[in-house]
Amino acid sequence: MGCFFTVKRLRRWALVSGVASLALCASASLFADFSRLSQLQNKGFSISAEARLLDADTGANALLGSINPERQLSPASVTKAYLAAAALNRFGPQHRFTSQLVSSGRVENRANGGVLRGDLVFEGGGDPGLTTENLWRLVQRLHLAGVREIDGALVVSQWRFGPVDCITTDRCDALTRVANAYSAPLSSAGVNFGSWCVNVAPAASAGEPARVGLCDSQTSLITIDNQVVTRPANSGTEISAERITDERGDVMRLTGQISTNATARDVYRGAGDAAEKTAQVLMGMLNQAGIQVRDSWRVSSTQPPSTAQRLAAVDSQPLQEILLRIMNYSNNYMADVLALDLVETPQAQLRQAGQAIESYVQHLPGHGPLTLYSGSGLTTENRTSAQGVNVMLEDMFRQSALFPSFVAAFQSPANGVMRFIRRGSTTFQNNVMLKTGTLNQPFAVRAAAGYFRTAQGRWGVFSVMVNGSGSTPYLSWSEVLDPLSLDLDAMILAN
Repeated sequence: MGCFFTVKRLRRWALVSGVASLALCASASLFADFSRLSQLQNKGFSISAEARLLDADTGANALLGSINPERQLSPASVTKAYLAAAALNRFGPQHRFTSQLVSSGRVENRANGGVLRGDLVFEGGGDPGLTTENLWRLVQRLHLAGVREIDGALVVSQWRFGPVDCITTDRCDALTRVANAYSAPLSSAGVNFGSWCVNVAPAASAGEPARVGLCDSQTSLITIDNQVVTRPANSGTEISAERITDERGDVMRLTGQISTNATARDVYRGAGDAAEKTAQVLMGMLNQAGIQVRDSWRVSSTQPPSTAQRLAAVDSQPLQEILLRIMNYSNNYMADVLALDLVETPQAQLRQAGQAIESYVQHLPGHGPLTLYSGSGLTTENRTSAQGVNVMLEDMFRQSALFPSFVAAFQSPANGVMRFIRRGSTTFQNNVMLKTGTLNQPFAVRAAAGYFRTAQGRWGVFSVMVNGSGSTPYLSWSEVLDPLSLDLDAMILAN
C-alpha cells in the first residue's frame, strides 16, 4: 500500500492501523507544502505561492500549501498564461488573423501583363506569427490574379497598431541597436517577429571571410558588416551579432569565427522598425516575382479606404497553434502583438493591451488585483498574486471547450523545449505542466505556474513567484526549481 493520503485521511487511518503505520507515511504528507521553497525568504526574496487540488465533479478545491498567496508580485512571463486565457476566451482556439493586399485602384489588362492603377497596400492583420512564407503566398496569389505592374507605390499599413511606444529599456534601446531577437518594435504589420535573419556559413578555406546572406531573400535588403573569419576544422564556432541603425538603415554587424567543418548558422536580431522591414522584404519579393513597382515603398498608420478591394489574402495559423509558440518559446514579440489584438480601438498601446487582459480577469470571482503593462511580462511593473493566477488556471480548467488548447501550451519538464526545466524527480518531470517567467533587471524574478496530476489522478494548480530587490543576490533557476520540484513531489505523492 502506497502513501497516497491527505493529512485528514492519515489521521483517520492511524486510529485503525496504529501510530507506527502513520509514521511510515508521515513524510509524504506533513511536508506536502512549500517548506523548502520558503527558505528563499531567509535570503531576502519575496515569495507568493499557492497550490490547490481541484475537484472536477463538485467544483470544490483544497489548499495544499501557500506562502503569502495574496501578495502582489511580478509574474514576468507567467503573464503569458493570462494572455493565452484572455485570447482563447475572446477569439476561440480556431481564430485566424488575416493579412491582405488591397488597393483602391483597378487592375487593367489582367490577361496580358495586368497593371494596377494605384498603390498596392499591405494591410497588416496583427498576425503574431506572420512569416516570409506567408508573404510569398500573398505575392504568388497577386501574381495569379494577373498583376504584373504597380502604377503606384507599395504601402505597408499598420493602422491597427504601430509604431507602438516602447516602455522598457531594452525595447527603447532597440530603436538604434540591439543584440537580441525579442526586443523588436511592435507593429500589426511585422513579419518574422520583427527580426532580421542572417545565415552564416564557413568559406571553403581557413582564413577567408565567412559566407553570409539573408535567410529569406536573395536581394541585399540591408547592409551586412561581416567580420566573421573561417578557421580550420574543429576550431570552434563563436558568432556575435548586433543590429545597429544609422544613415545606411539597419546594419547587421557580425564578428567571431566559424570552423570549416561547421554547419551554417542562422542569426536573428530585431529590426529597427518592424513595418519598414516588412516593406523591404515585400518589395524584394515583388521584384523577384516579376511584379514591377513604379514608386518606392512607404509605411502608413492610416486605414485603407472602404473602397479598397482585396487582391490577395493569407490567414495565420489557428490561435491554438500561435499560443504554442508564444508559451513554449516565451516569444515576447508574438505575445505583445497578440495582446494588442485584444484592443478594439486603432493605434493601441501596451498599457491598453494590459487593460484588455485585466478586463477579462474582472469576471473571475476571488481573483483580486491585477495590473499589466504588457502581455509578454517583459516588465517588472506587472503585478498579480499566486492566488490570482490559480483562480485563472482553475477557471480555464473548468472550461471544457477551451482547456485542451490552453493546457497544451504549457510545458512538461520531461519534454519541454526549455532545457533548464528538465530537472527534479521523475514524478515532477512527468506530472507537471508549467509556464515559467524570468527577469533579471531591475531585480530578479523567477516565476512558475501551471497544473499537476496527483498520484491518484487528481488535478491541481500551483503558482509561485519569487521576486528580489536591488539588494538581493542573483537568483539562479536551480535555486527555485530544485526546492519547488521537491515541494510539488510531496504534494503529488500525498494526494
